[in-house]
Amino acid sequence: MRVWFHRVTMGTYAQVSEERTVHQDQGRGRERPEQPEQPDPDARWLAPVMHAAFFLLLGASLTRFLLRHPGEARTPWIIALSITLALLYVLGPVLGPTAPGAARPAPRRLAWLGGVVAVWMVLVVLAPSFAWCAVPLFYTGLRTLPSRAALLLVGLLTAFVVAAQLQLAHGGFDPNLVLAPPAVAAVATAVFLYMQRQAARQRALIDDLIRTRRELAATERREGTLAERQRLSMEIHDTLAQGLSSQQMLLQAADRQWDADPATARRHVRTAESIAERNLAEARRFVHDLAPADLAEGGGLEEALRMLAARESAAFRVDGAPNGGLPDRVQSALLRIAQGALANVREHANARAAAVTLTYLGDQVVLDVADDGTGFAHAPSASPGVRGHGLPAMRARVRQLGGTLTIESAPGEGTVLSAAIPLEPQP
Repeated sequence: MRVWFHRVTMGTYAQVSEERTVHQDQGRGRERPEQPEQPDPDARWLAPVMHAAFFLLLGASLTRFLLRHPGEARTPWIIALSITLALLYVLGPVLGPTAPGAARPAPRRLAWLGGVVAVWMVLVVLAPSFAWCAVPLFYTGLRTLPSRAALLLVGLLTAFVVAAQLQLAHGGFDPNLVLAPPAVAAVATAVFLYMQRQAARQRALIDDLIRTRRELAATERREGTLAERQRLSMEIHDTLAQGLSSQQMLLQAADRQWDADPATARRHVRTAESIAERNLAEARRFVHDLAPADLAEGGGLEEALRMLAARESAAFRVDGAPNGGLPDRVQSALLRIAQGALANVREHANARAAAVTLTYLGDQVVLDVADDGTGFAHAPSASPGVRGHGLPAMRARVRQLGGTLTIESAPGEGTVLSAAIPLEPQP
C-alpha cells in the first residue's frame, strides 16, 4: 500500500475571498465622473448645409423682390431687414453650439432665436417671397428648443408660410398652397426628430459599451491581482515557509543538544544553514521571475526532483520517458508539490524512508511521494492557522492544470500522495 502522512494545518482562502468581495462591491458602488457630452457627428455636415440653404434662400428671395418690385417705397426697408436678418443669423454659431433637445437653452440663445424669427416675420409681412426661408429656421428651432416648444415654433412658422403663399396666389384658391407647406414642415420635422433620437440612442449605446469595457477591464485587473496574490501565497508556503519551519526545528534541536551532543548540534546548524541558503536562492528567484530556483539551474524537472530528494534524504526514480518537453507550468507545479510533500514528511510523518517517483504515462505525468511514517485514518480537515495553505494549495495547483490529487493512508502504514496532470488540453 502506498502511503504518506499530511498533518499540516491548512490555511483558508477566507481573507482572499473577503478581499475579492470588497473589491467587487467597491467596483460596483464607485461613482464614475460624468463624461462630457460628445458633439453630434451629424451636425458637422447638417449644420453647414442648413446655414448655406438659409443664405441661399434669403438671397434668392431678395433678388426676386428686387426684380418683381423695382423702385417701391418699401424696398429700402426690405434690403435693411434682409441685411439685419443675415447678420443676426451669423451670430448664431458665435453664441456656441446647443445640445439637441436641451431642456433649458441659454437665455442669450433664446433671445437670438426670437430676434431672428421676429425679423423674418416682419420680412414675410412686407414681402411674402421670403416665406421659404422658414425651412432652415425649422432646423434652427429644433436644434435650439425642447421638443414641444420646437414643434410650436414650427407650427407658427408654417402658418406664416401658408399665409404668405395665399397672399402671392393669383387666380383663385389653390389647395397646394395650403397643404404643401404643412406637409413639407411635417416631413422635415419628423425626419429631424427621428435622426435626433437615433443619435441619442447611439450615444447611449456607445456610453454603455465604454462603461462596460472599463468595468470589465477593472474586474479583470482585480481578478488577476487576486489570482497572482493567491499564487504567490502558495509559492511562499511551499518554499520559504517550509524552509523557515525546518530551520526553526533544526535550531531548536541544536539548542537542546548543544551541551550533551555538540557534534549533532553542529550538524543541525549546518543543515539549517543549507536550508537558509536554498531559501535565499528562492527569494532572489521570486524577485526576478518567480520560477523555481532548482528548475532555473538547468537539467529540467527530473534533475530538480533528484536534487530535492537528495537534500531530503529520499529516494528518487523515473519511470518511462517524456514524449517531448513538459510545459513550464507543469514542471513548476510538480516541483512545488514535491517540496511541500517532502517538507511535511520531514516535519510530521516520523518516517524512516521516503521515495519520490516521476512517471510518464504518455498522455499524463504522475508524481508520487510516499513514506513509511505514522499515517492517518481520515483526511485532515481544513482549519485556520498561520502555517499557510498546505493541502489546499497542492489541490489548487493540480486543479489549475486539469489534473487530480489523491491521497492514500492508514494508521501505522504511512501515506502516499499522487498528483496526475494530463499532457493534452482538457475539454
